[in-house]
Amino acid sequence: MTTAYYTHDDCKLHEMGSWHPECPQRLQAIEDQLIASRIKDLLDCRDAPLASEASLARVHSADAIYRIRENCPSERSEYEHFPLDADTALNAYSWKASLRAAGAAIAATDAVLNAEVENAFCAVRPPGHHATAKESMGFCMFNNVAVAVRHALDVRGLKRIAIVDFDVHHGNGTEDIFRNDAAVLMVGFFQHPYYPYSGTEQPASNMVNIPVPAHSQGQEIRSLVEQHWLPALRAYRPEMIFISAGFDAHREDDMGQLGLVEADYVWITRAVMQIADEFAQGRVVSCLEGGYNLSALGRSVAAHIKVLAGLD
Repeated sequence: MTTAYYTHDDCKLHEMGSWHPECPQRLQAIEDQLIASRIKDLLDCRDAPLASEASLARVHSADAIYRIRENCPSERSEYEHFPLDADTALNAYSWKASLRAAGAAIAATDAVLNAEVENAFCAVRPPGHHATAKESMGFCMFNNVAVAVRHALDVRGLKRIAIVDFDVHHGNGTEDIFRNDAAVLMVGFFQHPYYPYSGTEQPASNMVNIPVPAHSQGQEIRSLVEQHWLPALRAYRPEMIFISAGFDAHREDDMGQLGLVEADYVWITRAVMQIADEFAQGRVVSCLEGGYNLSALGRSVAAHIKVLAGLD
């Protein structure tokens, strides 16, 4: 099984302050773990290209694109930041990093649909699932998965796409973009009540949202996935599956209070891949979202990729 691994050093240049948990070291921690686990050499490693503004505009408003493009500080102002919200900011390299992140998701989509690879993982930042059509928020600039899904629908002609989101936070941006869109089914679990305090009030008919209380453990999550996600996905029969792969539900991650471990991510990935094998010719594109404990992040991504690559 061939798995593409998309990343780019530009994604390490975006940073929002030395204190910020969404830091460049996240990508290095993943790479280090892949090397230590002897996985990286078994992947089809590819540089993330730059997304075009036309690709972004299929999802985001002109104002949302303008705000990021035009407000990045000068490269001469290496330590200057422009705030987008209380915890999201631009530095001199954020525009290019954001284009790489979205570009990776688009390129991975094309590679999978062209049968160059069977599936792909995008180790990119900034993450994307909180970015709505009109607003960047929650560490996210553009909604990388949504941009890729729109590409698959509008450019590549797919009719039914599923999005799986297992971040500790609700993917409010993705829900905003695809609310009531019959071409997309989104399934997710998230800690509730918790940022961004959404996903429970009258979710759209194409959303399978599973709010879970703090301190929920892996076995509880697995049961909910079996009860809710898997029947919905089988009934929908997706032609391709995208994963918003957040690893901040790990028990070692202080960003949330859920209790997942690497074995739970392995189980979820296998379950998703089984659906993909049944209905979508195995076509899966997974994009990094959250995960802020560097050790847990590296281990969890390695476990996730091992399943994608058929190494587990």
